Amino acid sequence: MKYLSCCEKVREAYSLIGSGDQGYIPQAITAAVRALDEVAGDERLPEDVRNKAAFAAANLLISDFNDD
Repeated sequence: MKYLSCCEKVREAYSLIGSGDQGYIPQAITAAVRALDEVAGDERLPEDVRNKAAFAAANLLISDFNDD
């Protein structure tokens, strides 16, 4: 997936990281799973949003890629 196909919020973060204004996280998969887990566990959010986050986090956890 190319960053240009992502939402404005993601493109802004990408630009900040690329420019050095925001720190790069070497263990990006772990950071993504943590963020998705937080979204999935937030009962204030709509159920469909939480389900999407849970599905994405579970797929990352099952994938053979790891940050070790």
